[in-house]
Amino acid sequence: MSTIALVGNPNCGKTTLFNALTGSRQHVGNWPGVTVEKKVGKLKYKDNEEEIVDLPGTYSLGAYSEDEVVARNFIIKDNPDVVINVVDATNIERNLYLTTQLLEMNANVVVALNMVDEAKNRKIEIDIDKLSAELGVPVIATVATKKQGIEELISKVLEYGKKGRNARVEIAYGSEIEKEISNLKASLEESAASIEYPAQWTAIKLLENDSYILNNIKEKGNVQKVLDKLSHSVKRLTESLGYEPEMAIVDKRYEFIGEVVQKSIKRSEKYEETLSDKIDRFVTNKFLGIPIFAFIMFCLYQATFVVGQFFADTLEEWFGVLGEKAGEAMANSGASEMLTSFVTDGLINGVGSVIVFLPIIMVMYLLIGVLEDSGYMARAAYVMDRLMRALGLHGKTFVSMIIGGGCNVPGIMATRTLESKKDRMIAILINPFVSCGARLPIYLVFIGAFFSAKGGLVLISLYVIGIIVALIAGKVLSKTLFKGESSYFIMELPPYRVPSVKNVLMLMWEKAGAFLKKAGTIIFAVVTLLWFLSVIPFGVEQYSEASVLGKIGGIIAPIFKPAGFGTWQAGVALFAGIIAKESVVATLGMVYAGVEEGAALTAAIQGAFTPLTAMAFMIMTLLYTPCAAALGAIRRETNSHKWAIFSAVYTFIIGWVAAVLVYQVGRLIGFQ
Repeated sequence: MSTIALVGNPNCGKTTLFNALTGSRQHVGNWPGVTVEKKVGKLKYKDNEEEIVDLPGTYSLGAYSEDEVVARNFIIKDNPDVVINVVDATNIERNLYLTTQLLEMNANVVVALNMVDEAKNRKIEIDIDKLSAELGVPVIATVATKKQGIEELISKVLEYGKKGRNARVEIAYGSEIEKEISNLKASLEESAASIEYPAQWTAIKLLENDSYILNNIKEKGNVQKVLDKLSHSVKRLTESLGYEPEMAIVDKRYEFIGEVVQKSIKRSEKYEETLSDKIDRFVTNKFLGIPIFAFIMFCLYQATFVVGQFFADTLEEWFGVLGEKAGEAMANSGASEMLTSFVTDGLINGVGSVIVFLPIIMVMYLLIGVLEDSGYMARAAYVMDRLMRALGLHGKTFVSMIIGGGCNVPGIMATRTLESKKDRMIAILINPFVSCGARLPIYLVFIGAFFSAKGGLVLISLYVIGIIVALIAGKVLSKTLFKGESSYFIMELPPYRVPSVKNVLMLMWEKAGAFLKKAGTIIFAVVTLLWFLSVIPFGVEQYSEASVLGKIGGIIAPIFKPAGFGTWQAGVALFAGIIAKESVVATLGMVYAGVEEGAALTAAIQGAFTPLTAMAFMIMTLLYTPCAAALGAIRRETNSHKWAIFSAVYTFIIGWVAAVLVYQVGRLIGFQ
């Protein structure tokens, strides 16, 4: 079985092509930053089964971000049999820069020229055969969204994998640069035992001042001659050319690209404004952009609440009936009271109180999927860039925040696209403030109990508060713990497209499936543990303060008394939420159903909270300590337990302070 790597610029359709090749249920997002690590699938074609590796979307193979390092290390060190380079036919010049770097690496490249239908609509004529001849590699025209050209691509990839590459196309860097490359290559080959990468490619990267390769060389022994020769080479070339060899090499690549494009591509001399251009005049306007984004998100959350709530209420009624029937059946069968309590209070009321919100989550991600697949989410990140820069944050931070709106774990992982360590650390530490899908059931319980008339407004307010707190925290972190210059934000805006029904439904099902999986595993485990704690020591009244669960809650409760919800039940629920945020609702569903036999969770909440304490509780759950999975992601991405602990503590303090302020200020101005 051979290995095929898939590499390309963000928004070139690479992940869509991956799905088309493998049939994988892979999430397709229409903005940069979705693919943050390599993903693997199987290509089955006739009698062949090949491994496809989807590498991170990247504009180049430098070392400015972890994505670039991951992609180039896989191509060089893992040496895949074929590299499919996905090229956007509508932005071919920019995309071919990555192609030139793949050619320099002597990779076995097949170009998938994607989106040729859109290029045709823009009156861009591409001579495929000429382009292939100029690059020295096969070029196959594809439309991944319609699965056009896929079979031809697969056939060529399999053929090329067995046959090997054609004669290599050399990029002419000029006699002076090529002389220094040759000298450095010779020095590197003398110390071949300590060099991880091909000597020719390494020599070019050293002249480009690639910090990753330079540090890699410095860590090896017996390379001082190489470093001395590099220093002399850079000095000679700078004096001869009048500028650094790094810029000269980039210029020569673009000269090569210019010659290729001139010989193989024709464009209409008259520029015609596209539909995307016309729409962007409004949605990316510096004055209208943010208000339009806010309005779209308000409509999304309002629709989520109005449409989803009907189905959620119906599902809640079914679980209520199921609990009653299960209780009666178990009683009639002679089951013990303890077992009956576990099934009805623990499983049905506990886990069921989370599952009832599945319809709302499905509606929300269905609508978000439409925005993603249409291309609008990239505009949202673009219009927020001005605000982000004003706060000293990188524009790509907002991309990771958008992803974090689904789940903070991939949001934290998406920060890998940030080049600067300062920008990346800030983005990681503020991402947990972005309200994820796991918090949604908590909001919906309290909104349904106290704010149903203005559900959409309250829901979007919580998301906005989370973003505002994240931005403020980012500003403070950039001025204190992580000082330094912010790097520039470059983002490609993909053309607007009619959302693919398949892609949107895949996103919705992916999120719904993850939600159900968590309910059936983590939430089930948490509920089981908490139910057990609620009945020991044996002989005490279940769900009472005398139980171990009640005593644990009693220890926690005083901390939240200034915020207005200093009950043991609320304390235990928040503690369980550190394991998984959905556990907050599961715990409340269990402990209140246990106290008020047969009472619906909404009615129990209305008896235990007021509108003011409910708002304070929602603010606390929005901002306090991330779940265990998010803390684990922070530890992995920062490679430090210290930052995971810091994140757990500082978010808890901010959440507690915010909840106390909401409650105390609310009391002062007369809210109950």
